Amino acid sequence: MGLDTRRPVLLRRDGGLTNILSGGDAPAVQVKTITQNGIQLADGLVLPSPCIFLNGKVFLWNAPAKTWDGWKPEHFEVFDTVVPKPEILLVGTGERVEMMPPALRQYLNKAGIQVDIMNTRNACSTYNLLAEEGRRVAAALLPLTPQNWPDAPPL
Repeated sequence: MGLDTRRPVLLRRDGGLTNILSGGDAPAVQVKTITQNGIQLADGLVLPSPCIFLNGKVFLWNAPAKTWDGWKPEHFEVFDTVVPKPEILLVGTGERVEMMPPALRQYLNKAGIQVDIMNTRNACSTYNLLAEEGRRVAAALLPLTPQNWPDAPPL
């Protein structure tokens, strides 16, 4: 559960695609805007489904479509192993704020990560601001309209 690491994650850079898992410097990922179609990155790529912004990269996130229904700590397991860990995790819950279940918040706090829950628009803006300030910030973002990636493994 959580991130789909079976496929390379691709980002557009200068009109082409880059496998950011192959090493080398990845472009800094920033959110340009968010619409009903998904999260648009600064390079124009639109991500229509859940994603995680972490250490300057963006990953597809196989998260349940309904906020907090069926969610488990495994959906956030990437934060158990990532180095360095983010100081703060911004969780964008879609169109409106949906408070995280206490067990999930405690799981992340135990890993040493402060969690802030907000709607996805505010999470995107806050992520951009904190990333520009050089903070170790991550964002777990749900789209405004719930969608799943085609061919995603079952949850």
